[in-house]
Amino acid sequence: MTEPEIAALVALLRVGLRPPPAYSELLEQHGSALAVLDRELSTAHEGQTILLPAHTPAELVASSSADIAAWTAHNIKLVTVLDRLYPENLRAVHDRPPLVFVAGRLEPADQRSLAVIGTRRPSDEGSERARAIARHLTNFGYTVVSGLAAGIDTIAHEATLTAGGRTVAVIGTGLQRSYPPENSPLQDTIATGGGAVVSQFWPDTPPHRKHFPIRNALMSGLTRGTVIVEATPTSGTRIQARLALAHGRPVFMHRSLLSQDWALALADRPGTYVFQTPSELTDAIERLWSTDALVAQTT
Repeated sequence: MTEPEIAALVALLRVGLRPPPAYSELLEQHGSALAVLDRELSTAHEGQTILLPAHTPAELVASSSADIAAWTAHNIKLVTVLDRLYPENLRAVHDRPPLVFVAGRLEPADQRSLAVIGTRRPSDEGSERARAIARHLTNFGYTVVSGLAAGIDTIAHEATLTAGGRTVAVIGTGLQRSYPPENSPLQDTIATGGGAVVSQFWPDTPPHRKHFPIRNALMSGLTRGTVIVEATPTSGTRIQARLALAHGRPVFMHRSLLSQDWALALADRPGTYVFQTPSELTDAIERLWSTDALVAQTT
């Protein structure tokens, strides 16, 4: 998209007359944020006329252009659903956001990615399991995606970096914030070291509990599947499992979780796979993604 079009999309989202995924649909239909903005601010919907904001569309776009310039000065990129660099995995889900903010760089190879997530308070066994999974996925050429939270998320990011792999952090704040604060150096390392930090929140957005399920939906959409390393009955990890299955993306759950009732119930749902070792995990993934698996075998 051109700079005026991106500014129009920012203005459109600031007006906020619809949920963000609805604007993804409208952008794809009309091919122009300027057209959608003008339409939203001047037409009737369901018999009721939408009231114009205090500023005209041109003024809204000009204000948004100034915001974009400030964000760009802080090395924050805006990637829209109409852009070539918009992640292909994300483009395929029903609740795709029309705009994501990126520090670092997204790559086409990120289509081959898995989310590795879990509790903020892992056991020693869970911590080592997360490291082993991240290293193994790196060795098999996967991008390891996680949420930069304390615990399993942090371990997955750090283990991937140590193994020389590529990692993407999807955060529940704006890119100019860090949560938890102690992960600010890790966030910077990922963004400047060849990976990417991604958010769909305005760059100055502080942490809020309602943002993290939205972050989980984005993380699920960005990846081909979700790997649950260790979790508790109250873990937000369960939210991502539900969202991933709704996206038609598989959920891979470590066998140790089957001691919990919620995990047993999840294991019975179509699209959930239980694994014991990292090799079992990648065997299951490759079997699911193999084109050969779609072809009837004859002898």
